[in-house]
Amino acid sequence: MPINQPSNQIKLTNVAIVRLKKGKKRYELACYKNKVLEYRSGVETDLDGVLQIQQVFTNVSKGALAPHADLQNSFGAKATTESIILEILQKGELQVGEKERNAKLEQTHTEVISIVASKCVDPESKRVYTPTMIEKALAELSAKKRKEGEEDVPRWSGVTDKKSSKAQALEAIKALVYHQPIAIARARMRLRVVAPKRVKERVMEFIEQVEAEGYEGGDWECTAFVEPGKYKSITDLVASETKGKGRVEILDTAVVSEGDNS
Repeated sequence: MPINQPSNQIKLTNVAIVRLKKGKKRYELACYKNKVLEYRSGVETDLDGVLQIQQVFTNVSKGALAPHADLQNSFGAKATTESIILEILQKGELQVGEKERNAKLEQTHTEVISIVASKCVDPESKRVYTPTMIEKALAELSAKKRKEGEEDVPRWSGVTDKKSSKAQALEAIKALVYHQPIAIARARMRLRVVAPKRVKERVMEFIEQVEAEGYEGGDWECTAFVEPGKYKSITDLVASETKGKGRVEILDTAVVSEGDNS
């Protein structure tokens, strides 16, 4: 429970701070840990679940609330407390401790490696690489020094907490395909799926592009492209939902160019 203090102060504990500099003033929000990123990703939509208190501070640690006049000067006379809070939540910088930041970076690193491994293959054998091999290849790239004239060349220097795992994975793939520390290319598998109509919607969650589809005898038949890492999920789903009556066939494993994002 927040404790009201004299001199317009509020004491809060176990708090995550979101900070936004507006002009010459600095404003902060007191949030619950782990909830800010959930809010920004759309997982959490209730402000009460994100904010410890719906107030704007100049310094959360000291419990100092932002004067109303300063808020109007910085955000405009028509700005409401809610609109100001929303702007700080969306645009502000999340302040985290070193231990928490390292844990988040480690999680992001793992997610990036997993995404890259699911999207790439050896172009000769068309086999997927293990996460360990992808990790070693990216480590080699991050250790590589930039040469003169390579300003526009795809680079990889390790994960950051400024971008999503998916966005960083795509950057990593571009760098791997360009520099080729191992023989690697983006890939997708061409499959034929035969299953009851009721399974279609769930299978479509894993499909990247439909080539052809139709219905015959109550079954849904589809020829489609998927990322190699999604193949097992589709086969497991079809097997469990159809009690072995559905089929998933690999028609081809096609290497695609980096520019093909379909």
